[in-house]
Amino acid sequence: MAGGEGAAAVMCTPAFVGRVLRSRWYVVFASMVVMAASGSTYIFALYSKELRSVLGYNQQTLNTLGFFKDLGTNVGVVSGLVQQVAPTWAVLLIGAGMNLAGYLMVYLALTERTAAPPVWLMCIYMCVGANALTFSNTGALVACVKNFPESRGIVIGLLKGFVGLSGAIYTQLYLAIYGDDAKSLVLLIAWLPAAVYIFFVHTIRVLPYRRRAEGDEPNSKPFFCFLYISIALATYLLVMIVVQKQVPSFSHAAYAVGATVLLLILFLPLGVVIKEEYAAVSQLEESLQQPPAIAVEEPAAASTKKEDDEPSCGMKGCLTNMFKPPALGEDYTIMQALVSVEMLVLFVVSVFGIGGTLTAIDNMAQIGQSLGYPHKSINTFVSLISIWNYAGRVGAGYMSEFFVARYRFPRPLALTAVLLFSCVGHLLIAFGVPQSLYAASVILGFCFGAQWPLLFSIISEVFGLKYYSTLFNFGSAASPIGAYVLNVRIAGRMYDAEAARQHGGHAAAVGDKICKGVMCFKHAFLIITGVTLAGALVSLVLVWRTRNFYKGDIYAKFKVAPVVAAADYQGGETVEGTVV
Repeated sequence: MAGGEGAAAVMCTPAFVGRVLRSRWYVVFASMVVMAASGSTYIFALYSKELRSVLGYNQQTLNTLGFFKDLGTNVGVVSGLVQQVAPTWAVLLIGAGMNLAGYLMVYLALTERTAAPPVWLMCIYMCVGANALTFSNTGALVACVKNFPESRGIVIGLLKGFVGLSGAIYTQLYLAIYGDDAKSLVLLIAWLPAAVYIFFVHTIRVLPYRRRAEGDEPNSKPFFCFLYISIALATYLLVMIVVQKQVPSFSHAAYAVGATVLLLILFLPLGVVIKEEYAAVSQLEESLQQPPAIAVEEPAAASTKKEDDEPSCGMKGCLTNMFKPPALGEDYTIMQALVSVEMLVLFVVSVFGIGGTLTAIDNMAQIGQSLGYPHKSINTFVSLISIWNYAGRVGAGYMSEFFVARYRFPRPLALTAVLLFSCVGHLLIAFGVPQSLYAASVILGFCFGAQWPLLFSIISEVFGLKYYSTLFNFGSAASPIGAYVLNVRIAGRMYDAEAARQHGGHAAAVGDKICKGVMCFKHAFLIITGVTLAGALVSLVLVWRTRNFYKGDIYAKFKVAPVVAAADYQGGETVEGTVV
């Protein structure tokens, strides 16, 4: 009893609260909540029909809006460059402002509070609002990867998993707050992410990395606690989806209760953070009872390596170094990475693989409508994609990390397998197999989610962490190219052509007429299947080029802590890159 009272007394002190807020684990918790609020771009299908009906768009115009949404979501080069020169709080604040401005203008247009904007202006609104995701993504993801470099696959999978769940979370919240009103959903995704970013703006940051001593194992227990909580959240959302589908008249009060439970589960990881910090305080008190031992080492020779491996000054020196990259796993410069064969392969995979799954996700409402599924089922597809998007992200992050560490299994080969599996989902849509859209939603949601942690982990491992905030944004920037070609130029155009044929007119005259039947998307998804298969074959080039790299211990340089020079000892404080 006394022990429990003592623990409560310690945890209620301002010093302990401050310690929690400054800890690495709190950065992970805050990043998880930020990422859970950052997946609004994946629920475009829930309000795309409102855009069609209110603003009179045809399918190709609607897909053009979807492309600009995807463009904003994935082109995060600016946010990466900002992260290189500015603190994380500035990155998050910029994201909050862009999110609020972009989606608020979309909401005002949808509710006809402003004059109907021209299509090009609406595209800008969508792009600006969606681009906020890259700022939250960059700020939270880079901070956590640099704080836990030995667990980067787990970190990326976990955080991207919460982005995957975000769609289902938003669906439950908007039903609880506004009821079944798709226009109000746009208002929710305008103000809620901005509020979350601002709330956590000063707690997400890069902390000095503490290398562990030889023989010590990294503390991964909290990550598995976070995983179990996220699985509980995903399971709860899945149960809510099934119950809401089976109950004909699910009341607004029931939605409110369900959303409250959802938020409680979402904030459960805070308990894990508090527990870890209390254990750390207890361990510190025990260690202070023993005299500290300080080892002294001779300063390492600095002449054997140029500082930070920066390229020589001048244009000629930069061009020369650009084509002389270091070994895989060392810190590449931005230009060395961009001209490498490895990055070129990742670009192609991003265009073909992610572009194809994005097309399916953005068109899911129209696919379900063309195949005769009821409105409630279409909402179910969106939520299924969200949950299995989460499963793919977390599963790919944790499992690929396990296989890399235990069996030296190359992560690029896992990426190849995911691309091949996604072809199954594309074929189910192409042939319109009865009642198969549920399975297609699961497969494509899983594969879309799995590609992201694999892509981002490969970039961090192959090109190093020094310019990671910029390089991982370059890696994802190629996917909108695939989304534009496959979504706008192929899927949208073929849909409108088939709608025109069914309604006996030219595509321009038919306008927003709905297409019915398997033929609306059949040929488009056969093409998507073909290019995804081509992407899988290209990814084998990366598997081959990195085979020797993944046979070794790719995290060796993070494992052994150097001894601490006496001059660096600062009263027991940890100096960056050391353990004292």
